[in-house]
Amino acid sequence: MDKAISSGLRTTFLVHAIIGILFGLAYMLVPEMVGGIMQMEMSDPTYRILGAALFAIGVSSWLGYRASLWGEVKITVQFEIVWTVLGAAVTAWALLTGGFPATGWLNFVALAVFAIAFGYFYTRH
Repeated sequence: MDKAISSGLRTTFLVHAIIGILFGLAYMLVPEMVGGIMQMEMSDPTYRILGAALFAIGVSSWLGYRASLWGEVKITVQFEIVWTVLGAAVTAWALLTGGFPATGWLNFVALAVFAIAFGYFYTRH
């Protein structure tokens, strides 16, 4: 029998959905403004593509939030673990080698927190 997802995982999905959708839209629609805030040059179209990916990831988390059974979200949680762990590692590497301004630590922390949260809920289910 398939287990119900926990309220903690549901909350993690909701928070992740909100952040992913908001940042995805910002990167897609106003990357130069986001870049100014983050002290980064973001005029390259790649940031709009990243925004589309972040938006899609946010939507998948929204769908995870709306699901009720573990079997409905297991692959999404696995994807989130891979994405957040690799994202945190690449961000840390960029920060440590001078490829990112100090504001990039916010990205690192967010990705690391989500990696821990999704990893925790994966091991619990």
